Amino acid sequence: MSAKIPRFSDDDYTTEAAAQRRQFALEQTGTALPTVGGFAIDPARCRGNIEHFIGCAQVPIGLAGPLRVNGEHAQGEFFLPLATTEGTLVASYNRGMKLLTSAGGAMVTISEDIMQRSPGFVFENAREAKAFRAWVAEHFEAIKAVADDTSSVGRLREIDPYTAGKFLYLRFNYTTGDAAGQNMVTKATHAACEWLRANCPLVRHYYLESNFSTDKKSSHINTLRTRGKRVTAEARVPRELLQHLMRVTPEQLRHQRSVSTTGAFLAGANNNGSHSANALAALFIATGQDLGNIAESSAGISFVEVLEDGSLYYAVTIPSLIVATHGGGTGLPTQRECLELLGCTGPGTASKLAEIVAAAALAGDISLSCAVAAEEWAESHEKYGRNRE
Repeated sequence: MSAKIPRFSDDDYTTEAAAQRRQFALEQTGTALPTVGGFAIDPARCRGNIEHFIGCAQVPIGLAGPLRVNGEHAQGEFFLPLATTEGTLVASYNRGMKLLTSAGGAMVTISEDIMQRSPGFVFENAREAKAFRAWVAEHFEAIKAVADDTSSVGRLREIDPYTAGKFLYLRFNYTTGDAAGQNMVTKATHAACEWLRANCPLVRHYYLESNFSTDKKSSHINTLRTRGKRVTAEARVPRELLQHLMRVTPEQLRHQRSVSTTGAFLAGANNNGSHSANALAALFIATGQDLGNIAESSAGISFVEVLEDGSLYYAVTIPSLIVATHGGGTGLPTQRECLELLGCTGPGTASKLAEIVAAAALAGDISLSCAVAAEEWAESHEKYGRNRE
């Protein structure tokens, strides 16, 4: 019989339990884990966030900023904690933030905020699926009442039906407050589906998640319809400032972006920008976000224009940005400190965090695009990004 990882039914979240599991790992693999075991947080704080706790992955955090954000929720200058092991990343983002702040800041707008769960219903034929679709539309208010009753925060907004063969996919759309909301909408949708099974004779079988939400996966439907928050960060940069700080003209940058957009289209990429996923990953780790949501949040649409006065307009839209300031890993000590650094704790701050993240993505995209256009990208990585050990 294979050896079993030690687990303690009375209390599995103690320093002693973690030490015994590290000892078990040493005995099984011959590898000691002294740095993993050198954590500063109380293991009891990790209950609900991890199983078989042995220690912590310590990722370096750098400080970038100030970044001026002119949002509807985030207003002012912010210093951002970026958790990464990639050399030059913090420096590059810091450079982009300097440019944006010197230009008056990034204007950020959230145009949609919604979270989904999408069950799939199975019928004998397409005619039955069509009849069920009509039944759901007629009984929406009753379905909403059942779903809303499962949460003090989550609210069902609408249900979008999609038919394929004898299957009907129902995209349940919710608002979820300051939580990312995946667990919240799962509970609500399950209650709604069970009510449908009990009250509609057409329902024989369903799967609570049909992969139509594309949870933890990028998809075209979420690029169009949004999952999480749809956020646009945009800035107008004077020609002289761009040339002084980035050593490129607006025309050079526009041409570089047109070539890159064509390349992204040719490759079938989900993002024609430079590297917004770097901003997402660094801020997600620092602030306790669900890292799997980077897959959905990595989709992006960038647009560059040279304005009539010769200045540069640059915009980045993240159509499915999933962030939270409540629940999940946001309550862990390190992550809480980073959220406090951003002023993103307490009720009503998830939208503020989303605007800061989008502004950071814009700063990073401008910085990297300028480095490529100025032919400085490889040189900067060689100078700052190599591991010198």
